[in-house]
Amino acid sequence: MSSNQQPIVLGKIGACHGIKGWLKITAYTNSVEGIFDYSPWLIYDQGKWREVKVSQWRSQGKAVIAELEGVASREQAQMLTNCEIAIMPEQMKELSDDEFYHRDLIGCEVTNNNGYNMGIVDQIVETGSNDVLLVKANAKDAFGKVERMIPFVPEQFILKVDLQGKQITVDWDPDF
Repeated sequence: MSSNQQPIVLGKIGACHGIKGWLKITAYTNSVEGIFDYSPWLIYDQGKWREVKVSQWRSQGKAVIAELEGVASREQAQMLTNCEIAIMPEQMKELSDDEFYHRDLIGCEVTNNNGYNMGIVDQIVETGSNDVLLVKANAKDAFGKVERMIPFVPEQFILKVDLQGKQITVDWDPDF
């Protein structure tokens, strides 16, 4: 698989629920139920990805549980606990031009509006109020920075995102 064909992890299979093969599901999607918008799933089982389909699912308190096709007993379900749940990139919904998936921003070069190269986006941190770009500074940063945290606030701090060119232009002082 090429790097853009790597599965995207959306959650994890938890403990068994009951004796008929149901499993607790931990979802990394915005809403817990959002993981069921995607089908089929890929699960990482015994060192490789394999396709599975959800037969049915339901809310169980604040969590969700699911029954997977071909899993009919507690013993079969136990073999899948702690397996990651993923999908292929082409299963992700199309976004408008001003929307981005976090994974698309990782690796982008960040330059401020004065042309100073701030570094490369290493990860996105969700803070609740707004996301924050964690930018790994260049090895010989003129300001001695190792990393920078830049709030992802479009039009205020984020001036332009060019996913094709892997460039983000920001209004941010390099000394911050």
